[in-house]
Amino acid sequence: MSFYINKIIEVEYSYIGVFIILNIFISSVLMILSYFIVQKNPYKEKISAYECGFEPFEDTKNKVDVRFYIVAILFLIFDIEVIYLFPWAIALTKIGYQGFWAMMIFLIILILGFIYEIYMNALDWQ
Repeated sequence: MSFYINKIIEVEYSYIGVFIILNIFISSVLMILSYFIVQKNPYKEKISAYECGFEPFEDTKNKVDVRFYIVAILFLIFDIEVIYLFPWAIALTKIGYQGFWAMMIFLIILILGFIYEIYMNALDWQ
């Protein structure tokens, strides 16, 4: 029995290895092709450093707009939501109705938060 289980594990890990090798090969080919195909046309704005929409060599005591932080926090909130959705979806058959309704309450709270963000124009960039 253990031999059979070991064979299954070897086959599953071999697929992961093939996927990783194929991924490295395709990404390397695309990077090399993009280096040769892209037109190189540098100009002042293109080669200048860009960070948060401010000029790179101004005074360092500039006030940073709060919208940058708000967008980052909103991204983290909804990123965490997705992190919780994957294991829940995988274990849905095992956790039963209690787990299902717990996640529905969680999603309703997050959807209400998203509606509040839209209502307060937190995602509008002006």
